[in-house]
Amino acid sequence: MRTGRTLIDVSRLPTATFGPRDMMWWGTAGFIMIEGTTLFICAATYFYLRLNFGTWPPQHTLRPSLLWPTVQVVLMALSNGPNLLLQRAARALDLNGVRRWVLLEAILCVVFVALRWQEFLSLNVRWDANAYGSIAWATVGLHATLLVLQALETLVFTTFLFSDRIEEKHFSDAYDSAFYWYFMTGSWVVLYVVVFLGPRFM
Repeated sequence: MRTGRTLIDVSRLPTATFGPRDMMWWGTAGFIMIEGTTLFICAATYFYLRLNFGTWPPQHTLRPSLLWPTVQVVLMALSNGPNLLLQRAARALDLNGVRRWVLLEAILCVVFVALRWQEFLSLNVRWDANAYGSIAWATVGLHATLLVLQALETLVFTTFLFSDRIEEKHFSDAYDSAFYWYFMTGSWVVLYVVVFLGPRFM
């Protein structure tokens, strides 16, 4: 007996979805979980090492300076405003809006990478001076690698957005990029408190 094939009309389905309805969003969420776990291990190691010293930082080691790290963390927190506007423009399929806010995000990423170098200098300790220096550099450095990768990805994506090859699905990519940025800024606020403020009250 021959059975007929069941056909489904998918022509009315949207070509772009956002948030949990988008498969790439789940990929980004998984990436955040992995990177968040790595950063958490760094922070946990920082506190573990603290238990092995009578003073923190160890004797004859300067505490980190606060000027540039504070400028960085404030600017990163403020960048979530344009980031929210980017998400709204992406959902509205507003190409001009997405281009505007992604371009601003790319510029900010370059500024943040430059400021990150100032943050390394603000640690006031060499990476190989002692365990405190090693974990402080490792924590800032790990987040720095994510920041550099995000800057490169955003620069490439910005260049692509200003080409004539844009499809509706790329608005979802812009939305996911903004979603990831919340992780980058939120995790840095926590690490700023641990690495730069922590030595003042631990």
